[in-house]
Amino acid sequence: MSIKSIGAKIFASIIHRKNKKWIDNPIEAQQKVFAQLIHQAKNTSFGNDHHFEKINDHKTFVANVPVRDYEQLKSYVDRVVAGEENVLWKGKPLYFAKTSGTTSGAKYIPLTKESMPYHIQAARDAILAYVHETGIANFVDGKMIFLQGSPILDEKNGIKLGRLSGIVAHFVPAYLQKNRLPSWDTNCIEDWETKVDAIVEETVSQDMTVISGIPSWVQMYFERLRNREYKNVGDIFKNFNLFIYGGVNYEPYRAKFEELIGRRVPSIELFPASEGFFAYQDSQKEKGLLLLLDAGIFYEFIKADEFFEKDAKRYTIGEVELGVNYAMIISTNAGLWAYNIGDTVQFVSTKPYRVVVSGRIKHFISAFGEHVIGKEVETALQIAMEGTNVQVNEFTVAPQITPVEGLPYHEWFIEFGQEPEDLNVFAAKIDIALRQQNVYYDDLILGKVLQPLIIRSVVEGGFQEYMKSIGKLGGQNKLPRLSNDRKIADQLKIKN
Repeated sequence: MSIKSIGAKIFASIIHRKNKKWIDNPIEAQQKVFAQLIHQAKNTSFGNDHHFEKINDHKTFVANVPVRDYEQLKSYVDRVVAGEENVLWKGKPLYFAKTSGTTSGAKYIPLTKESMPYHIQAARDAILAYVHETGIANFVDGKMIFLQGSPILDEKNGIKLGRLSGIVAHFVPAYLQKNRLPSWDTNCIEDWETKVDAIVEETVSQDMTVISGIPSWVQMYFERLRNREYKNVGDIFKNFNLFIYGGVNYEPYRAKFEELIGRRVPSIELFPASEGFFAYQDSQKEKGLLLLLDAGIFYEFIKADEFFEKDAKRYTIGEVELGVNYAMIISTNAGLWAYNIGDTVQFVSTKPYRVVVSGRIKHFISAFGEHVIGKEVETALQIAMEGTNVQVNEFTVAPQITPVEGLPYHEWFIEFGQEPEDLNVFAAKIDIALRQQNVYYDDLILGKVLQPLIIRSVVEGGFQEYMKSIGKLGGQNKLPRLSNDRKIADQLKIKN
């Protein structure tokens, strides 16, 4: 056993004891975070507008601070982006994480000197939790790869901005730099297909032990490796024994990954976002992800089936129940207040508090990290139909992760009343309209992670037949416009 792996075990034990203090006292931890957030932001514009000087408990917070999404908070964010200080949080943010918007283009999520360290700490602690539980630490002696966005950052009014993964690349601890791949130059390559080829060349002869990234991105990397070497990934990297992922559900990819690797590799799931690092898998034995209650984020939860009701109850951590689908609301030390991130979670444990990500408060597709929402697909379809005789009776969209050939894609299932003259031209119009609305989807097409969408024509009455088969025909039952899996898609009858 190397000195480095012995050191990792000792460090893991220290961090475990440190974290256990808040894990064993979750309600007190959240009360402390809440008090700190209110105190530090009481003299900001947002704090003044919402009477933070009067807020001393959750009840008064709820009375003064309504739940908002990005669009509803945008007037404040725009002031921060323009360079104004002390708006949502004291001073100015260190960075903006640029993400895909819904109705107003790109979103700019602030990252502050108080919030940024928690993104790094959480990723570190996830690995250390694995070391502490399993006693396995030899992977620290090999090479580690983190597939991520370019670390090249733009600037807006003196504040750096970029994708979160690119920003995080600037904060990799010194003790990991020697073992970390790809190189800085390779990481800066913008075109994803070119970047993957360069990463393959850099890593194929290395002793890779840890591989991390969004599963769809890693899958492409693995396929390129196997095509180059005519070997399974597990034979190329004989000591590869830890896969770290987040961003999308891994389960649809698992069988393909095991085929590409040639064996099953232990994995750690993360729940990060530009708005904060919320949870990580702290156990290989227990289900769910440990919710981070001492990381500068105060959590509230609204039952998903009550979310759109006026004055829906906002629950704190001590009030949640197991198995209930909750919309997760956050207030953070980056200046997001009662902010709806759109994700839904279910608690699978309260000792400690562990969650599983159950989806979005609205239907969506994010099999590849694109975060496409219902409004975007409906608008794209509407744009494509303008000036044509095309009639659409019903439609739904699903990801095709493992096509027989070619790149993955979004698969549109449409029952036409009147079909377009050229289905491929019609599909191209939809694809362009969708790319114009969603920068993530556009990036994936440009980077050749995805190919443009493909339309399948559903037989007449096909959707009704499906709804009938699940006992939801008629009434107020609605077919989801889009899904993050193929439960619906694989049951639809397609025209030959």
